[in-house]
Amino acid sequence: MEKKQSEFNKVFSAWDILVIAFGAMIGWGWVVSSGGWIQKGGVLGAALGFVVGGVMIFFVGLTYAELTAAMPQCGGEHVWSHRAMGPTGSFVCTWAIVLGYVGVACFEACAFPTIISYLWPGFLKGYLYTVAGFDIYASWLIVAILVAFGIMLINIVGAKTAAKLQTILTIIIGGAGILLIVASVINGTVDNLDGQMFAEVGGGGIVKSILSVAVISPFYLIGFDVIPQAAEEINVPPKKIGGMLILSVVLAVLFYAFVIIAVGLVMNSGAITASQAGTGLVTADAMALAFKTSVMAKVIIVGGMCGIITSWNSFMIGGSRAIYSMAESYMIPRVFAKLHPRHKTPINALILIGILTMLAPFAGRVMMVWICDAGNFGCCLAYCMVAISFLILRKKQPDMPRPYKVPAGRLMGGIAVLMSGFMVVMYCIPGSGGTLILPEWGMVAAWSALGVVFFAICKSKYRESFGSMVQLISDEDAATLLPEADERELDKVIDGAIDRVLARLA
Repeated sequence: MEKKQSEFNKVFSAWDILVIAFGAMIGWGWVVSSGGWIQKGGVLGAALGFVVGGVMIFFVGLTYAELTAAMPQCGGEHVWSHRAMGPTGSFVCTWAIVLGYVGVACFEACAFPTIISYLWPGFLKGYLYTVAGFDIYASWLIVAILVAFGIMLINIVGAKTAAKLQTILTIIIGGAGILLIVASVINGTVDNLDGQMFAEVGGGGIVKSILSVAVISPFYLIGFDVIPQAAEEINVPPKKIGGMLILSVVLAVLFYAFVIIAVGLVMNSGAITASQAGTGLVTADAMALAFKTSVMAKVIIVGGMCGIITSWNSFMIGGSRAIYSMAESYMIPRVFAKLHPRHKTPINALILIGILTMLAPFAGRVMMVWICDAGNFGCCLAYCMVAISFLILRKKQPDMPRPYKVPAGRLMGGIAVLMSGFMVVMYCIPGSGGTLILPEWGMVAAWSALGVVFFAICKSKYRESFGSMVQLISDEDAATLLPEADERELDKVIDGAIDRVLARLA
């Protein structure tokens, strides 16, 4: 096992990691999907469905919290699965999570110009062609490409810059949601809940209503897992990282549940049905009714636009770090293990994802939905493998230092395996509400085939180095591992180590 000192700059604070995870989870779905959730489960049924789904994610999050605190290295899932299952298991787990991150980032590249068309009806200019029934316009492509390029640059310039952007946009999203919730309490009425508390009642209808939303809710809560990917860049005690990860899941679940209830207080079932058939932006229409002006609908849409950027930004961070960690372990070409000499960001990995997000809009929004769904499958598969790794390490390495230790670990880990496994199976069972369609399975198969090619080529090329892991060491130990360094460089490291020891003693 190779040993080295972390090359990343520790720039993320506790607040940074909270807004990165929370911003990734709430995204744009709450603006466009709330009406569908209510029609599927009812107002209270949909809200409770998110709570149930949140419980499922919570158990998975507990395993993430312990493992992140125990092994705070770039790559997260890659590191844990390698320690538990070895190189092959690690490759499968990390390759699956990369599919999820890249899929969401590409989808957001298409979603951003689409939401602008809602705000600006005359935005679409210069018809080019049609893909799967979706019309591609020159103005739509230009905006998508420019924004994708901008987000790539922001992430290359520095992780802290990306975190600042995330903070600003997440505050805007949260503010828009809070405005809706407060206005619904003041101007809404419980009378609107009559007949739409649950989609079905009697004969197990209430349970069915709740579960119909619960089975799809985890897909809207994917995003907390980007925290471990940037673990080496977090300037927070390991134990606190685990707590912040769990807090981000709780906040996202509460946000979704309160938005659903707010919509129900403002709009009755007839109004929701009409909105679904009209704009499809039920949350925005509810905001307009709550404030009695159509201007406020634009506020929610702007909040949703910010949500697109926060999800996009978070998955750029997570995806690039996952790719970097695989390259550092000789599992994919080493060119992706390069860090920017000044900003210490994985520049080639970011450029790769940036190029993919700039190309994605050419395929149209429908195809991007397929990619996103295939990516969600990859995320859920990785979650299951992480939960299994958690149980393996509890048995194989019971004495491993765990700053954040989950109580009743085997029970909690077992529940996490069952919950995440349920999410994976749900993609495979017809009629479950999350079943992948043929084009989506085709994308999963193509990504898997590419992974097999990388696996075979890199294993043949790098031989014994394939799957090797890097163990992070302290500054003091790093000084002893620099026999070939010049005297000035060695003095800097030693002086830095001495300063840190003195600071701890003080």
